[in-house]
Amino acid sequence: MSEDTRAVLILGASSGFGEATARAFAAEGYDIYGVHLDRRSGLEHVEEIREDLKGHGVRARYFNRNAADEDKRADTLDEILEEVGEGGLKVLLHSLAFGTLVPFVGEEAGDGVSPKQMDMTLDVMAHTLVYWTQGVVHRGLMGTGGRIFAMTSSGGDRVAPAYGPVSAAKAALESHCRQLALELADREITVNAIRAGVTDTPALRKIPGSDVMVEQAEANNPHGRLTQPEDVADCMVTLAGPGTHWMTGNVIRVDGGEDWVMAGAGAGS
Repeated sequence: MSEDTRAVLILGASSGFGEATARAFAAEGYDIYGVHLDRRSGLEHVEEIREDLKGHGVRARYFNRNAADEDKRADTLDEILEEVGEGGLKVLLHSLAFGTLVPFVGEEAGDGVSPKQMDMTLDVMAHTLVYWTQGVVHRGLMGTGGRIFAMTSSGGDRVAPAYGPVSAAKAALESHCRQLALELADREITVNAIRAGVTDTPALRKIPGSDVMVEQAEANNPHGRLTQPEDVADCMVTLAGPGTHWMTGNVIRVDGGEDWVMAGAGAGS
């Protein structure tokens, strides 16, 4: 593989932020490797994405696998290494949105979140960032100048009905980013969490009360609209550049100014 190889690995690549990021990086000439978990009904859209990406003259390979499965993770990374070679992976994006949306304490005994549900949510939405990073670094896939991003949300430090397990996962994810930033500094790999504004994605629609969240965001965002996946993807392309080597361990808001306005509105209510 050429020394000029530039590849991006996206976990959760078939919709929302992952899809938009794949499209944005492909347009800039990056090869795209995507991991997703879709039923047969969703595979047609995945194929449409791949064909669109290849239209930019880049490699586009998608793996329909469980990103939380240790063996599948190892197989996927080995296959990517074989194609891009050591140092060929420039960007890793963690955008996995699969978790339990139930209250911690239900109306009756047994109604609240179970240990299995809590562990699954934290594992998929937070801990997998650590495990994929381990695999990427130990294989030499990512070298000096690498960029690791993880999609978080305002749920990392706020609460909402039935959002507890996911909120805990987002808080853990942000903590993992800080720790990884510390440990990878000597390798000159940066790690940052990206906190997007309220965005109409399939993951958002699963949250109870998401319609209210959308209404509030549209009313309070200084730009008068919701954040779009493309807004966030374009920002990550810029953040992947060499001039951001000293920006690491952060939670970066990409929301058009929404978060501060929403926080101010909440403080005054």
